[in-house]
Amino acid sequence: MLTLLLALSPAGFAGEGTILVFGDSISAAYGMDQQQGWAHLLSEKLDQEGLDYQVVNASVSGETTGGGVVRLPKTLEIHHPDIVVLELGGNDGLRGYPIDSIKENLARMTKMSLDAGARVLLVGMVLPPNYGRRYTRAFEAIFAELASAFDIEFLPKLLEGTSTDQQLLQRDGIHPTPEAQKLILEEIWPKLSCELRASSEESRVTRCEKKP
Repeated sequence: MLTLLLALSPAGFAGEGTILVFGDSISAAYGMDQQQGWAHLLSEKLDQEGLDYQVVNASVSGETTGGGVVRLPKTLEIHHPDIVVLELGGNDGLRGYPIDSIKENLARMTKMSLDAGARVLLVGMVLPPNYGRRYTRAFEAIFAELASAFDIEFLPKLLEGTSTDQQLLQRDGIHPTPEAQKLILEEIWPKLSCELRASSEESRVTRCEKKP
């Protein structure tokens, strides 16, 4: 069943920024109340920090990069985001889709977002080792290569990837629990807050300070 989430906060007013979360079931809060998902928790965090941003969660459970390419143009047109958190590719990898196709789709979505005037935070994905070393290495390299090529902010993986404590995963062994969603926000926040600062400076050349 597909889950499509819309704005998590009231419609923006003049001067308010927009963060678009564009992902799959991980960001769509699969298997839990939407208020427990990291995107909703982000909306609460922004309010606590006094930051004038609304969060639009356009994540869809089961989404692939191919589906994302189709949906993104209209989503950008409607919401005009300042920042796009792009969290897709996991379902492609689990289905063994061609590496080149996954990379091309992610590149297209990144370019669409940048061309629309948004900053992009790319979230990397990892795969279980049973997919073979060659495929998993090539898959995981996609995200780092795109981040470098487009000079965008990048989170290599969520939680500990394939080493994530099983207590932080639902019974399917794939989807994060509500407690894990809190940890996901903790990982994303430093990267995202950097993009928020850069966006507020209204400079496309401003880069977040990199840690070694």
